[in-house]
Amino acid sequence: MADIELRSTAFSGESFIPRTYARDGDNLSPPLSWSGVPQEAAELLLLCEDPDAPRGTFLHWLVTGIDPASGGVEAGQTPPGGTPLTNGFGDRGWGGPYPPPGDRAHRYFFRLYALPGPVSLRDGATTGEVHSAVDDRQLASGTLYGLYER
Repeated sequence: MADIELRSTAFSGESFIPRTYARDGDNLSPPLSWSGVPQEAAELLLLCEDPDAPRGTFLHWLVTGIDPASGGVEAGQTPPGGTPLTNGFGDRGWGGPYPPPGDRAHRYFFRLYALPGPVSLRDGATTGEVHSAVDDRQLASGTLYGLYER
């Protein structure tokens, strides 16, 4: 399996995500760019999850159907061709970091998957359902994670 390089100009891997991208800030999705998508990819899927959430892994962003020829997404936008689904807050699209006050910094994993065909996920899918749908089908993937605390 190939690796996709996933990066952001807003934060580097394992550093703190600026408040402007958090739910208690401007709640903008961060800018992301990627490279290394296999030519045979039919679509990309973007997931952002917080495995440190008190009630289990929390879904912050899920976008399906992203154009595999795209190279990224600007802050506050939906990736080209993508369809944003409902996040763990019950909103469609991005829902920024919002850990409980006083918790240690939570990790926010951005994962981009290259898929050989469309993936069927229900609106409001859990992170477990997403992983079940893509983990065995992916052609390549990339991960970037940042930290946030309140």
